[in-house]
Amino acid sequence: MLVVVVTNAPPRLRGRLAAWLVEIRAGVYVGNYSRRTREMIWEQVLLGLGSEGDAVMVWHVPNDQGYEFLTAGQNRRMPVDFDGLKLVAFRPE
Repeated sequence: MLVVVVTNAPPRLRGRLAAWLVEIRAGVYVGNYSRRTREMIWEQVLLGLGSEGDAVMVWHVPNDQGYEFLTAGQNRRMPVDFDGLKLVAFRPE
């Protein structure tokens, strides 16, 4: 399972994501792809995001948490590693 959530993304990126994934809510895309395709989709997100947008991609992996995620863009939430677990910390405003 692969989930991509974008905020303030340009229409071109949203259209490109809709070509590979199903948009189940505004800015929320879901699909089921291999690692190689997932990496290609993330590259497209990084190239098309622009300076105002932000994105997160989550996918299933066989680890203690059961998932892995990447983030891009400006957001108060930032991933931090805590003893091998990936958690989310909030930046001060």
